[in-house]
Amino acid sequence: MITEQDQKLLSLLRTNARASISDLARALNLSRSTVQNRISRLEQTGVIKGYVLQYGNEFLNEQVSAHVSIKVKQKLTTKTNVELKQMSQISALYAISGEHDLIAVVQAQSLEQLSKILDDIGNLDGVERTNSSVILETKFNR
Repeated sequence: MITEQDQKLLSLLRTNARASISDLARALNLSRSTVQNRISRLEQTGVIKGYVLQYGNEFLNEQVSAHVSIKVKQKLTTKTNVELKQMSQISALYAISGEHDLIAVVQAQSLEQLSKILDDIGNLDGVERTNSSVILETKFNR
């Protein structure tokens, strides 16, 4: 069970996973050993799986991102998922309900590279059709 203090700790770590134990303890008004024990417990119970790299705004502003809805032939779903996972420009893949089966989040260095990636996705065995929405601006991201 996650306590209110655990929620606050997770929120601080989500903002800055590299924050020192001392800074976290100060922000939570707890001892360093208590914070370290909470983090260890959250890691051991699987609440915290790991820590990830977050790109800076300057780098992200140079990227072109898109959500790509993908309709897949049912018999080739597993094969298609594996092939999509191999594409390093796809940062996330979600199974969805509705007309399409999947949504991929694609990140590229340019519109030309995005176009090539979209062609690569569309040419995968098992992909029936795609529909792309280029992300123009990120209002917020948590």
